[in-house]
Amino acid sequence: MNETAARLVRLLADGELHSGARLADALGVTRAAVWKMVGELRAHGIEVLSRERRGYRLAAPVELLDARSLRHEAMSAGLGWPQQCEVTFEIGSTNEYLQAAVAPPPGTPRLVFAELQTAGRGRRGRGWVAPFGSGLTFSIGWTFAEMPSELSALGLAMGVCVVRALRTLGAPSIQLKWPNDIVHAHRKLGGLLLQMRSEAGGPAYVVVGLGLNLRMPDPIRAGIGGPAATPVTDLAEACNGALPRRATVAAHAAGHMLEGLERYPRDGFAWYADEWSAYDSLRDSPVTVLRHHGVLEGIARGADAEGALLVETSAGGIERVHAGDVSLRRAHAGAGISS
Repeated sequence: MNETAARLVRLLADGELHSGARLADALGVTRAAVWKMVGELRAHGIEVLSRERRGYRLAAPVELLDARSLRHEAMSAGLGWPQQCEVTFEIGSTNEYLQAAVAPPPGTPRLVFAELQTAGRGRRGRGWVAPFGSGLTFSIGWTFAEMPSELSALGLAMGVCVVRALRTLGAPSIQLKWPNDIVHAHRKLGGLLLQMRSEAGGPAYVVVGLGLNLRMPDPIRAGIGGPAATPVTDLAEACNGALPRRATVAAHAAGHMLEGLERYPRDGFAWYADEWSAYDSLRDSPVTVLRHHGVLEGIARGADAEGALLVETSAGGIERVHAGDVSLRRAHAGAGISS
């Protein structure tokens, strides 16, 4: 999408009706060009309504993000904020964008938000659906001066940071599902994706991405996944309809994650372990783990210091499950062993 089309979205963001003539004048283009750009926006999944001889409007107002308002929200909440903060209108994937970039020096993170992400993905290469204006997608690029000893549990720590942020904003029932899901009432609210590159004995560069549903339209919600997929929810539901401003959610989530990344080399996962256990939505529940070499059933008993899931089997032993090419499901009542 070109910059002029992105400017058109900003003009329409208030949800009010705008005449084609005024839009053309503001953009310095013809009315025919405006009509063509409206078609381009629709092709990108942005719902633009037209009224004959009256103009265009978005189906609903959208609060677009900008770097200045994000910094203000973070500072007002007493949260640190990086100098390098980008808000891009359209991108393939914020994670891939930062993963391909030059790693910033330790202590100078990069933060990238996207209004429209066309190739977002979650763990195990799954696509991440983020309809325009309905959620948040952003990534943090962070360089550790030295490889933390418990780097494998960093994703769990980041989950704690996100839950902390959302609970302070009026969503007290949000929990975590191992290894990287943010959930409410066992329905998926968001997900984290971590990618890393490093050299032996040298700095470690980590990209941490978050996708979060804020207000997911019902038709989109109903169409996500298949019969076996985890049902989805949004932050509006978790907040009982009192959804905070989009910039507020963005600043709090990213600010808490930045704090966690700064603290992690010093305190490791031990600092977050009790809190992660308290937020663990599957603790002491029967679970099914789908692995490439077979199925494991048992009772989830939390996570260890390295971030591995502990599953108690019917034989009474504990098996450690590492995040990777596995799928974890909450089993039906009565499955597994007695808790």
